[in-house]
Amino acid sequence: MTTQSSNNALLQPNVAGSLWMIAAMGAFALEDAFVKRAALQLPVSEILLLFGLGGALAFWALAAMNREPIFSRDVTSRVMRIRFVFELVGRLFYVLALALTPLSSTTAILQAAPIFVVLGAALFFGETVGWRRWTAIFTGLFGVLIVLRPTGDSFSMLSLLAVIGMLGFSGRDLASRAAPASLSTNILGFYGFVTIIVAGLVFGLWDRTPLILPSASALTALAAAVGCGVFAYGALMKAMRTGEVATVTPFRYSRLLFGVLLGVIWFEESIDAQMLIGCGIIVGSGLFILWRGNKARSRN
Repeated sequence: MTTQSSNNALLQPNVAGSLWMIAAMGAFALEDAFVKRAALQLPVSEILLLFGLGGALAFWALAAMNREPIFSRDVTSRVMRIRFVFELVGRLFYVLALALTPLSSTTAILQAAPIFVVLGAALFFGETVGWRRWTAIFTGLFGVLIVLRPTGDSFSMLSLLAVIGMLGFSGRDLASRAAPASLSTNILGFYGFVTIIVAGLVFGLWDRTPLILPSASALTALAAAVGCGVFAYGALMKAMRTGEVATVTPFRYSRLLFGVLLGVIWFEESIDAQMLIGCGIIVGSGLFILWRGNKARSRN
């Protein structure tokens, strides 16, 4: 009876954490869809500026409510500067990918980020990665190539925008692991969205597309994107703090399902067998890497 009670006590937080993770991934997918919708009317630089401003204000308000200082010495640390660069690259190129390429393929390529995080941890942090996980890493990269179709007639160089964005996010996640513990989720979120504003300014100077007066529908789409992004960020943190990481983390891949469904239903994108095979390989490799990593930690 005691064993059953303890199992139930463990199961309930894991179920709650998994549901929070699924909610977070659904909200992130909606954020992408609303950004893509806004991109039908507004230039990318303006989307970045307005989206970044809205998110920065939201996280500033949350930090103020929790009496968390926005400015501190740790904000300008070397790790945070590195994180800023990767965040800028990731956000800029991912929004460009959302604006110029199908939502479904962009979301699929993003799912390779955990694979590159493990690769980066092995190369730059000296983490031990056995031959099984190395095999899964290269298998996952093969899955990305299947989605990109570099030798097919349907290949577009624009697809590389999503790859660069994904690499930027991977570098940001690696830098976040070394970020000062004094910086809360709200503070990291605030500076993440400030980085989007900077990305908009940089791209605007390069692109020189004039800003336009946003329509009500474009502003609504961006406001919805900000709302979904802030909720997703909070739900993600809730998921990671409620359930066991090993149980909750695999549900990150539900974002792929949401992204593909939104692409098909909202933007009338087509999905073929090659796309599904590539997605399956990426997700399968990522899940195997997670499983092997958890198994290795349990031995120590």
